[in-house]
Amino acid sequence: MAEVGTALSSGLKNRHVTMISIAGVIGAGLFVGSADAIATAGPGVLISYAFAGLLVVLVMRMLGEMAAARPDSGSFSTYADHAIGPWAGFSVGWLYWWFWVLVIPLEATAAATILNSWMPAVAQWVWALAITLALTATNLFDVANYGEFEFWFALLKVIAIIAFIAVGVLAVLGLLPSSDVSGASRLFDDGGFLPNGFGAVIAAVLTTMFSFMGTEIVTIAAAESEKPAEQIGRATRSVIWRISVFYLASILLVVALVPWNSPRLAEAGSYQSALEAIGVPGAKGIVDVVVLVAVASCLNSALYTASRMIYSLGRRGQAPRAVMRTTGNGVPRVAVLASTAVGFLTVIANYLVPEAVFTTLLATSGAIALLVYLVIAVSQLRLRAKLERDGAAMPVRMWVYPWLTWAVVIVIPVMLVYMATREASRFDLAMTALIAVVVVAVGVFTTRRAGRSAGDLDLDDARADRGDRV
Repeated sequence: MAEVGTALSSGLKNRHVTMISIAGVIGAGLFVGSADAIATAGPGVLISYAFAGLLVVLVMRMLGEMAAARPDSGSFSTYADHAIGPWAGFSVGWLYWWFWVLVIPLEATAAATILNSWMPAVAQWVWALAITLALTATNLFDVANYGEFEFWFALLKVIAIIAFIAVGVLAVLGLLPSSDVSGASRLFDDGGFLPNGFGAVIAAVLTTMFSFMGTEIVTIAAAESEKPAEQIGRATRSVIWRISVFYLASILLVVALVPWNSPRLAEAGSYQSALEAIGVPGAKGIVDVVVLVAVASCLNSALYTASRMIYSLGRRGQAPRAVMRTTGNGVPRVAVLASTAVGFLTVIANYLVPEAVFTTLLATSGAIALLVYLVIAVSQLRLRAKLERDGAAMPVRMWVYPWLTWAVVIVIPVMLVYMATREASRFDLAMTALIAVVVVAVGVFTTRRAGRSAGDLDLDDARADRGDRV
């Protein structure tokens, strides 16, 4: 397939973007990682999810305002470039790319673990490479392939969550014959609603926050649809009910049905524990299939998102120009392959290098989500006036501007400081800070150098122009 330019296609259909927006918030962390948050905060984890969800809703509203007015595949990286400076767009773009590149080995390994348990004759590393290769292929040929795969992955995740909520409600109401549990007494048994105190609720916010990473992908994907502003507006307005249904309702049912201090939560995960508690046969097999779909969806999105972010950086001269070349179908093939290559290396590293090395690599992404959210808030704070001054159409507007934006700008640094006080998250914060300082330093240096080069060119042109007149 010949490379014919540098423009992306508009191959994503409305149904693709709609389903990506609905289920983009449902990651494997909801099905598995929520058990850690429940063990930390007990039933009070509902406050943790509500607070984290509120923060994400506000951030998505801010991002939606900018993205609906100026759709761009670089999303918040491009807006940071315009609002704060090229160094900020460079820094947050590369940090975000790094986050999703590291997601690739995590999700590939999670998928490989499930597949290896079904077919142990095939080595786990073979499964990890095979699923990464397969999803790379879907991203290489046409953006519609990514959209189609993600549509069905997302649909299956939505069906699974709705089915779980329906069965869980029947169990809580005592209408499920196979269930030995009913009611909501477990919300207050074993130490009450806040068995470990309110400090544990705040600690659990850090765990729950990273479950929501991926909500913003729709603002990147919508740039490759026919009506990006309309799609972004719809997705932004629906984020409240998505978080309420998929997270708050399902986690409420889990803590109502399973004791928060049950050892099964750590062993089997929250959803499998809940299904086992209410007597659903084959609970492990059902959850394994759902988690495999969620993992494949996240891996698929990681490859797509990383490639589009580095493509956008290339368009702005902040990455090698080769990454902005597109195929006849408008796919940034070099960007996909570059992101996949790093992903492959990290998948291999996961099996070859000492565990401490890979753990350190993962720690570098520990607080990137909060940094991204902070940059989005600062960018919106500065771009809003410019959009209004330029008379830009703004189908989405941030609520109670600028006060809610300022609230987010203040809350996120407070959360980062709190991470520094907790031994469990201190290492992740330190490693993220280290890589962020390095990336920002490189960003400041390269963007200033590019600015000086542009200034030198302008000066040469002016001199040449004076010479011509003489």
